[in-house]
Amino acid sequence: MVDTKQNNLDVERLKEAIELSRKCTPVDRAFSVGAMVFDRNRVLVATGFSRENDPNVHAEEAALQKATTQNADLVGGTIYSSLEPCGRRLSGRKSCAERIIEAGITRVVFALSEPPVFVEATGLTKLRAAGVEVTVIDELADRVKEINTHLF
Repeated sequence: MVDTKQNNLDVERLKEAIELSRKCTPVDRAFSVGAMVFDRNRVLVATGFSRENDPNVHAEEAALQKATTQNADLVGGTIYSSLEPCGRRLSGRKSCAERIIEAGITRVVFALSEPPVFVEATGLTKLRAAGVEVTVIDELADRVKEINTHLF
């Protein structure tokens, strides 16, 4: 049975994450992504977007860094990301999927699976293998593609 109330909340929060991605400066080497982190009580802890304060920082990474600075307890929390959290980084930095797992987040919601533009998408597989619940709301995928049209 689908929890309509939860699904509606997920759609609204994911729309907000997608809007955050509009703040990104488009570049030809990375996607523009927005992310929002909520604790287990569904309280917004932090937001982030790609390249927010550093040209190499991903949206989820930025949001998680802010949450850590606030000493937020993310165990059992949820992260909304416009794009599938990365499972591998060309830079050699820790992937967003690994960061999410280490933070104890148990739920991830995103709109678009990572297209094979830079690396093979493995974030969803890594998250699910670690027991993280993943929800894909692909009805919002076109919004993410439109923001990243420079890469398609």
